[in-house]
Amino acid sequence: MFYCIGKRVDFSARTVITADPNLPIDTVGVPRTIAQNLTFPEIVTPFNIDKLQELVNRGDSQYPGAKYIIRENGARVDLRYHPRAADLHLQPGYRVERHMRDGDIIVFNRQPTLHKMSMMGHRVKILPWSTFRMNLSVTTPYNADFDGDEMNLHLPQSLETRAEIEEIAMVPRQLITPQSNKPVMGIVQDTLCAVRMMTKRDIYIDYPRMMDLLMYLPSWEGKVPQPAIMKPKPLWTGKQLFSLIIPGNVNVLRTHSTHPDDEDSGPYKWISPGDTKVLVEHGELISGIICSRTVGRSAGNLLHVVALELGHEVAAKFYSHIQLVVNAWLLREGHTIGIGDTIADQATYRDIQDTIRKAKLDVIDVIENFNNFKSMVVSGSKGSKINISQVEHFPFLNN
Repeated sequence: MFYCIGKRVDFSARTVITADPNLPIDTVGVPRTIAQNLTFPEIVTPFNIDKLQELVNRGDSQYPGAKYIIRENGARVDLRYHPRAADLHLQPGYRVERHMRDGDIIVFNRQPTLHKMSMMGHRVKILPWSTFRMNLSVTTPYNADFDGDEMNLHLPQSLETRAEIEEIAMVPRQLITPQSNKPVMGIVQDTLCAVRMMTKRDIYIDYPRMMDLLMYLPSWEGKVPQPAIMKPKPLWTGKQLFSLIIPGNVNVLRTHSTHPDDEDSGPYKWISPGDTKVLVEHGELISGIICSRTVGRSAGNLLHVVALELGHEVAAKFYSHIQLVVNAWLLREGHTIGIGDTIADQATYRDIQDTIRKAKLDVIDVIENFNNFKSMVVSGSKGSKINISQVEHFPFLNN
């Protein structure tokens, strides 16, 4: 029975995870030390023999290299201990167990494995240092955060397994959860805060900065839109920059989280004084402030529509492009919290004091006439209205 609790797993790795918003959502940054230890078996053919011979010549001590050669008769040559690896000449049919490299397909997993999105396929990007790097949007289906969580990596050992992972388990294919038919991941953290700031009214971008930000957008086709303001110098709005990120010809109508309900009908049905009605027409952000209702995990939002109408690959790139451009904008715009953000203005303090004062005066009126506290106060034998307020609002007595 106890043999079912756990077992050893070959061709796997485990380490702490950290965030990297510059990675695509389907990519995992893998430490070079791990990549040099895990191998994938490549069959030698006339088409790849030169490339594999280079890896063999490097041996196991240099990256990228190889650890083993397996001849057709099954004999295994361990390159870690071979004195002259360069003297070994490959032949078609041999198998070379090479180091993990950029572009390899792996399965990434965080325990506890509660649903199918707890194990998803990713592509490898070899990076320095000692942690797995991952995009922040992918943390939601894994229920992961970066306070010391560790995750498991599994490197498949056959082309058939790689093909199965690519066609079934890759992150872009898991964007929509079958549990509720809505996105299982969305834009989070810094990017979500910044995209709201960037798409507010009166946010303008000058020509040099606009050119700089467009270089962060891989899907940019080289066409610069007409600036919103021409004189005294050309200026583009944050909405125009976000429109360049939106792929295809999608149409979406959403509302901001602060949108008042009374604006859903009447004169403000199609335009909001507070710019809280988000309208995307033919891939252009016409109005509205982007928030989690538009790029979060709710059904029918912009990410959901892009995935349904343009496919999972386009949607996955959309996730990544939003983060690349918006984070580059935030890097120069800045966002920090100081002591001044924790202090309310004088009008707010006056409203608070007035509310407390009114509650203290009115509390006696909401107590039933037969209440014994009220009897003592009304008769004047003991206590006051303030004492009743203190007792009624004492948390210990109310729980």
